[in-house]
Amino acid sequence: MSNTPISVDPNSKGNANLVYILYLVAIVVGITSLVGVIIAYTSKGKGDSVLDSHYNNQINIFWKGLLYSVVGVVLMAVLIGFLILLATLVWYIVRCVKGMQALSAGQPIENPGSWIL
Repeated sequence: MSNTPISVDPNSKGNANLVYILYLVAIVVGITSLVGVIIAYTSKGKGDSVLDSHYNNQINIFWKGLLYSVVGVVLMAVLIGFLILLATLVWYIVRCVKGMQALSAGQPIENPGSWIL
């Protein structure tokens, strides 16, 4: 086994893409979104403006997804929570996929602070 440290390059499109992948894997595994948001926070402000818009988008996806999920869990007692959780899942996947598409095209996220799609 190699003892070389893992380096995270904030100027790399691959690094930003890794965060989106970690977010999508979190749908099944859960904890990987926390790793992804830590990478996004540590990389934010160190790359160019295109990558910074993606890191801002990723941070917003994490926190807003968490908020929507908590609201959904709380409202499960009145059954509307299931619909909120389903809508949150769809929103989460769409935001990640749109982010990956924009990143592969070299485009910034137009409105990373948006509350909707």
